[in-house]
Amino acid sequence: MFQGEYAHILDSKGRLTIPARFRTELQAGLVMTRGYERCLVIYPLAEWAALASKAARMPTASAAARSYGRLIFGGAFEALPDKMGRVLVPGVLREYAGIKDETVIAGVNTYVEVWSPNAWREALEHGTMNLETILADVSKMGV
Repeated sequence: MFQGEYAHILDSKGRLTIPARFRTELQAGLVMTRGYERCLVIYPLAEWAALASKAARMPTASAAARSYGRLIFGGAFEALPDKMGRVLVPGVLREYAGIKDETVIAGVNTYVEVWSPNAWREALEHGTMNLETILADVSKMGV
């Protein structure tokens, strides 16, 4: 399980240091891609394989399925953290998420999100302001 919030800075080569608490689950490899909001998402390989399997069953005749595939799979990069727990964040992903150098890394149960600090604060503020609606929706999902 991934949980917690961490502030990290990309190095001069655009590498992100994975928080130490997340490294064990990601050391065998990971996939980094665009998130649904303007953030990046990091999946352990097993979670990525499960997501890809579900997505493969979507009908290619569906415009929504094609758009989803372009967003998620078109921007996906597989990586293996180095001995210091760093992974390169490709320029196209940094641009998508508005990440210059500072990042916020958040554990979100089965995956990790990487945000620019401003976008992270905006997402938290939006969640706080809409908490009643969010709790009602999550309740309908059985949580």
